[in-house]
Amino acid sequence: MVAVVSQENMVSRTGRHLQRYSKGRRQVVGCIPYRYKNSKQSLSMDDGAKELEVLVITSQKGKRMLFPKGGWEIDESKEGAASRETLEEAGVRGTIEFELGKWSFKSKSHDAYYEGYMFPLHVKEQLDFWPEKNLRQRIWMNVQEAREVCQHWWMKEALDRLVSRLASQQQQQLQEQQQYEDQELGPAVLKSMRANL
Repeated sequence: MVAVVSQENMVSRTGRHLQRYSKGRRQVVGCIPYRYKNSKQSLSMDDGAKELEVLVITSQKGKRMLFPKGGWEIDESKEGAASRETLEEAGVRGTIEFELGKWSFKSKSHDAYYEGYMFPLHVKEQLDFWPEKNLRQRIWMNVQEAREVCQHWWMKEALDRLVSRLASQQQQQLQEQQQYEDQELGPAVLKSMRANL
């Protein structure tokens, strides 16, 4: 599933007149933007030689670090709202993947309860200019660094789920590759190769 915000939507939405609520709780959506960076220790270009990086942003007042998130409005899908918020706040576009989960949490600044939904966003494009460029900084970091600086427990849980999902997908791909190689080479050749090891 892909949700992309077009160039004509390069202005942040303001106000809360279209904001979604459920049982009095404001609905917010966000993304954990991620990419793979080639490791400097390896000359190989396979996935095992790539390091997972996630993009964190500063809050509008610049004191806290978090993942992009904001209000889910009544004229948007969850994925569309998450993609829009990520473009507005972090200036990146990419592929929205399956939802990581739903969290209920209390806002420290508004003394209200919220429901938050998080999605992975595999980054395909990083813009030089975006709506909140003058309000926020964005920083790529490894998972451990992001866990340490992220101020929200529920976003840390979403990050853990993302890491677990990506590791599981990588393991499945390796198994499928091994099965393919086993079928292509045939049992006799494999037995001979393994015997020579």
